[in-house]
Amino acid sequence: MRMSRMGMGTRARGLISSGAAVLALALFAAGCNQEPERIGQPTDGAVGLQTAAAPLMREAHMFHDAILMPIITFICLLVLGLITWIVIRYNKKSNPVPAKWSHNTLVEVIWTIVPVLILVFISLFSFRLLFNYHDMPKPDLTVKVTGNQWNWAYEYPDQGVAEYISNMLPEEEIAERGMPHSLYRLAADEPMVVPVGANVRLLVTAADVIHAVALPAFGLKTDAVPGRVNETWFKAERPGVYYGQCSELCGVDHAFMPIQINVVTEAEFATWVASKGGSMTPKTPAQAPGGTAAQIEAGTTGAVAARNVSSDAMRNGAAIPAAAGAAPAAPAPAVPDTAAAPAAQ
Repeated sequence: MRMSRMGMGTRARGLISSGAAVLALALFAAGCNQEPERIGQPTDGAVGLQTAAAPLMREAHMFHDAILMPIITFICLLVLGLITWIVIRYNKKSNPVPAKWSHNTLVEVIWTIVPVLILVFISLFSFRLLFNYHDMPKPDLTVKVTGNQWNWAYEYPDQGVAEYISNMLPEEEIAERGMPHSLYRLAADEPMVVPVGANVRLLVTAADVIHAVALPAFGLKTDAVPGRVNETWFKAERPGVYYGQCSELCGVDHAFMPIQINVVTEAEFATWVASKGGSMTPKTPAQAPGGTAAQIEAGTTGAVAARNVSSDAMRNGAAIPAAAGAAPAAPAPAVPDTAAAPAAQ
């Protein structure tokens, strides 16, 4: 009996000590960040989200810091306090005569209704943020982003900038350029370039397996799915270089798919577009901002369909048909329909 009481007391003290240790560790970690904060990239020893550089991320910060964290902290402390009180107050030494009741209707009603009300309160802010992600303002710029194994491809249909490939900078090249080693697996040789203050629409897809576009400073996190075009947007508030990565496990080199976005002035963006052989003036109304989403989605779907048909044809030993969505060739008037002759016989 004595051993049992001593064990219960030991467990109570252990629980309190564990809670105090966790709290002390959290406070210690929060105070260890001596390194200056890096904008647009991870900071060693930092606790919390990256500094917001876009309106959507600012709203995500508010939702996380002002709504979720206080509620989560209160619930955790409440549960810890209740467990500690129960262990101390109702152990065998403090309460040798056990209670005879098995439930309490009022308590059960409270712990059913209160969590529902908390979730409804959270959902009000959660849905507002979700709607802001989907209710994109009129885009000033459209960038098609294609995930490949294992790099990213960017295309600017409104400016006539053809698709180009963005690969990770090798570790030795990081050193040669005098860049900090912390940018290894973050820096890219051909970054995405956008003007500051522009509403940038991203049309995200993939060529092989599922990837994901993730850039914390802008609040971007969108899957790149083969045969599908997902849409998201951001608005960079200040010039700079911002880094992200593929956040969907996509193969052996998943960790080598960085995303680098350079936010520049309008004049610098126009110069960059010209260097890529593009133009800031749309050539046709269909190429104007807002007129490319359906065309890109149809082209992507057609290309995937063509690839699937070609694969089936190769397995069956048949001729590979023309790519879906391609412009039909002009008919040759004097060529007989030789493909139909065997069928007629």
